[in-house]
Amino acid sequence: MYVWSKKLVVVLLAAFVLLLGVFLLQGTPDSTSGLKIHTTRWMALNYAGLLVWLFVWMIDQARVRGKNVWLWLLPFLFAPLPTLMLFVLFLQRRIG
Repeated sequence: MYVWSKKLVVVLLAAFVLLLGVFLLQGTPDSTSGLKIHTTRWMALNYAGLLVWLFVWMIDQARVRGKNVWLWLLPFLFAPLPTLMLFVLFLQRRIG
């Protein structure tokens, strides 16, 4: 893959570990609502990491095929899964 460099991977993993540390050190949940907030933040952190990983993958695939991925950024922000599916179909279409 062209986009993934060791430096990028280290920075992304360090950011995840830092956010995870901040997330866990905010305190233990004292009530049921605290547990819900804790779970929601955990899910949001993982979802954001997944979106970053997916878009970097899209950049890599577009670069390999000589396509422009930046046109897909805005739809990806609003609807990641349908945009990803359309992007894959777009890359697989036959030319000619």
